[in-house]
Amino acid sequence: MGMDSDKKPDENEEPKESNPTVEEQQAPADALSMTPDELEEQKVAQAAADTDLSGLDEELPEKKLSPIKRFLRKVNVYLLIFILLLVVAGAIALVTYLNSQKAPETPNIEGQSLTTEALKQLANTDASVGTTAQTLTIQGSAVINGQTLARGDLNVAGNFQTGGSVTTPSLTVSGATNLGDTQINSLQIASNTAIQGTTTLRDLNVSGSSSFSGAVTASQITVTRLIMSGNASLEVPNHISFTGASPSRTVNNSVLGNGGTVNISGSDTAGTINVNSGNNPSTGCFIRINFNRAYTKQPHVNVTPVGAAAGQMQFYVERNTAGFSVCTASAPAANQAFAFDYFITY
Repeated sequence: MGMDSDKKPDENEEPKESNPTVEEQQAPADALSMTPDELEEQKVAQAAADTDLSGLDEELPEKKLSPIKRFLRKVNVYLLIFILLLVVAGAIALVTYLNSQKAPETPNIEGQSLTTEALKQLANTDASVGTTAQTLTIQGSAVINGQTLARGDLNVAGNFQTGGSVTTPSLTVSGATNLGDTQINSLQIASNTAIQGTTTLRDLNVSGSSSFSGAVTASQITVTRLIMSGNASLEVPNHISFTGASPSRTVNNSVLGNGGTVNISGSDTAGTINVNSGNNPSTGCFIRINFNRAYTKQPHVNVTPVGAAAGQMQFYVERNTAGFSVCTASAPAANQAFAFDYFITY
């Protein structure tokens, strides 16, 4: 029996049922009369008999799982990852919103007061006061006799007033600007300009087109060519004066008679011809008017007699682009003064 107990059973070998005999059940060994080896063998045999090997063919009970593992088996892992991402995104959005609601912190700039000794040092030497993180505060007024250089930006919280001129390479104004007496040597306006009040311009040169929707008042307007388009009308409530140099003249004394004279007052556009006839006048052209500047095409010459002596004459006009002549078909009265007015258009 001792040899059987030392032999290890084969793991692949199915256990055999042990059916004790009737004698073994009825006649248990006396423990006091047994040797220690026999007692050990008896304990082994008793343990083998008490063991129920009939349930080896049944399945072993499942191992008890933790609650977390049972939850993971029931829930999809990808769904958990998606929910986790939503929670993280919500937390980030909440933190961002809370930070945006906070008032911005006002930078704390350290201030430094100037003592009398520091002011004396500034007056006598080129010294640096403080650092870039500090602020110089002057409670009273400050007078700077020399030049002042600001290496950084110059911010003025109040009004900026200067008793002299301001020289700057460029000036950018983002808001409204009110200017009193302003002198600008060269002004270039890239966009539209609206002038609401009265504007006085000394010299205005316009290289392109100009459009005025309202009235234009000027003491003098000098134009090379004035064109009125559409149904425009020219209204002149006062006088019209055609100024310019007087044209030259050529007198035919054989028509005016001996001692006859002619004078002209006016311009190439309008004027008066004053005539004094001499002795024995005759028919023909007695004066030729030569324009200072010839017309580009045939002009229209309107001649009006002044006085009864001029009205009694049978006068007529000969014209071209360079000038015109006043002629008579009947001999004028001798030693008589008369005049003609002329007006030229084309």
